[in-house]
Amino acid sequence: MNLEKVIFGFFIVLAATLNFGFVYGDPANPEHHHLWEFFAAFVVNVIATALKFGDRTQIGAVHLATSLVAVLQLAAAALVWFFAPAGPLPEGAIVSIVSLSAGARPRRSSWPNCSSCTAIAGGHRSRSSRREIVSALTATCAFR
Repeated sequence: MNLEKVIFGFFIVLAATLNFGFVYGDPANPEHHHLWEFFAAFVVNVIATALKFGDRTQIGAVHLATSLVAVLQLAAAALVWFFAPAGPLPEGAIVSIVSLSAGARPRRSSWPNCSSCTAIAGGHRSRSSRREIVSALTATCAFR
């Protein structure tokens, strides 16, 4: 058994479980998403990314690329949290933080004040696929 590979695998699994633990729960409820869990997920993801620099295989390059994307999205979520208003986080901010941490765009419910989103989603609900609705929302929404 190679100790280096065990440590590598440990940090990969720890990064995934910490990120899942942070994201799990109602995206709009700040009580389900703790700051320290997010911080731990971010730090462990950075460590896991640093460990991936030593792998010189093709799959290692793919792993490094996906890890860099994860760190970039976690950094964007950290910036949203940093620039959020002081006090309790508003619903839109926490939904954006959780969505960025999970690697997805915010749900339509995180855009409650955008009338064009509501009109598009309501008008296409029965006759369009989810992909068409999402592309229409992202193309026209001013709250993106």
